[in-house]
Amino acid sequence: MDTSDLPTAVAEYLSENRTDLFEFTKTLVGYDTQNPPGRTVDIIEWLETTLEESALSVERFEVDPEKPNLIATFPGQTDRTLCFNGHLDTVPFDEGDWSYDPLGERNDDRIYGRGATDMKGAVAAMLQVALAYARTGTEPPVTLQFAFVSDEETGGDAGLTTLLETTEFDPDACVVGETTSRNGRYSVSVADRGNIWLTLEASGTAAHGSRPMIGENAIDRLTEAIEQLRNEFGQQELSVDPSMDEIIKESVAFYEPEAGADATRSLYRYPTINLGIIEGGTAINTVPASACARVDIRLTAGVDTREALSGIRNCLAGMDGIEITDISWTRGSYEPLGSPIVEASARAADHVVDDQVYRRSATGGGDAKVLRHEGIPTVEFGFGTQTAHGTDEYTTTEALVRNAISYGTLPVLYEQLTRADE
Repeated sequence: MDTSDLPTAVAEYLSENRTDLFEFTKTLVGYDTQNPPGRTVDIIEWLETTLEESALSVERFEVDPEKPNLIATFPGQTDRTLCFNGHLDTVPFDEGDWSYDPLGERNDDRIYGRGATDMKGAVAAMLQVALAYARTGTEPPVTLQFAFVSDEETGGDAGLTTLLETTEFDPDACVVGETTSRNGRYSVSVADRGNIWLTLEASGTAAHGSRPMIGENAIDRLTEAIEQLRNEFGQQELSVDPSMDEIIKESVAFYEPEAGADATRSLYRYPTINLGIIEGGTAINTVPASACARVDIRLTAGVDTREALSGIRNCLAGMDGIEITDISWTRGSYEPLGSPIVEASARAADHVVDDQVYRRSATGGGDAKVLRHEGIPTVEFGFGTQTAHGTDEYTTTEALVRNAISYGTLPVLYEQLTRADE
C-alpha cells in the first residue's frame, strides 16, 4: 500500500495502531442500532467520548433524542471543508439465522456483525483518521469534518435531513463511506439512479368463480396494465444527458462480470420496472372486484423525471378500470467525472489496490443523493465485502486498513486537485 501522500506522522500512527482500528470496528458493531427502531444514542455517546481530543471540536445535533447525530471538526490550513459521512443505524437481523454473533465476533481476518460492512467498518476508519491527525498534531491541508448520522436505512428525517435543515452543515465536498467494492472489483460511486414508486389500483365486477365470464377480473386488469407498462414504457430508451456516457461505460464494465454487458447496459439505458407488491381478491371462488399493485421504477441520473412520469401516464391511459392512485419519486444525481472529489477518491483508492478503480453509478441511492441535490459534491467510497444486509455480514481487516489509509490520504489529494482546478 502506497502511503507517500500521507503526512509522515499520520502514516506512522495508522500503521502502529491497527489493533485499535479493529477494536473500534468490533465495538461499533457491538451496539445494537437496528432500524427500526434505529436507537443510536448509546453509540453516539461512545463516539463523543472517543473523540475527546483538544484539536477536535465535537458537537451533537438532534431532533429525536434517541437518534442524535455527531459532527467532529478538525481545522485545516484552509477554510475549504472535506466531510467524511457515515451512518450508524443498520438493517434488522434475526440472530437465529447467524453462524456468528450479529453484535460482533472476530474470526481471523474477518469481523462479523450487523453493520460491519454497511457501514460501521468505514466509520471506524474515519474515526481512526480523525484521531491520527489530532493525536499527532498534524494540520490537514483542508478542514476535516466527520459527520456520523442516524436514520439512513429507513430514509428517515432524524439523520442527515436534520443536519441539513437545522444546522449550517455545508461542506465543500463529502465522502460517504458506503462499501463500493464487490467480488474483487473496486470503484468510487459518483452517481445514483432516481426512482418512481407507483400505486396502481384496478377495479372490476365481482362474480361467482364458476361464472367468470359475467364479471370483470380486477387482478387480470392489473396484471395486463403492468405488462403494458413493461412492454411499452419499459422498452423506451431513456434520454440520458451525454455527460453520463462515460459514467455508464465504466458502470457497465464494473457490473459486467456478474450481470453481463447487455443486461447492465440496459439497466442504465432503459427504465427498470419491479412489481414489488400485489394485493387483490377475497376468495378463490370469487372474481375479484379490486386489486392493487406497488411498482418500483428506476431511472438513470440525468433523466427528466417529468418526462418519465408523462410517459407512464400515457402508457396506461385508456386502460379500463386502471388508476394511478399514488406517486412518489426522487431524481437521480451524479458528480461529473473530473471533479476534484471524484478524482481524489479514485487516486486514493489507487494507493491501496493494484487493480482498476471504476467511477460508476450505483444502482440505488442513499444519503449521497440527498447531499448532491443540496449542491454538495459527493461520492460514495469504501472497501468492504458484498455481505451488506445479509446473514453473517462481515468486513475484513484488509478492507479496514485500506479505508483508513485512503481516507487519510484523501485530504491531501483533494486539496491538490482543487487548487489545480481553480
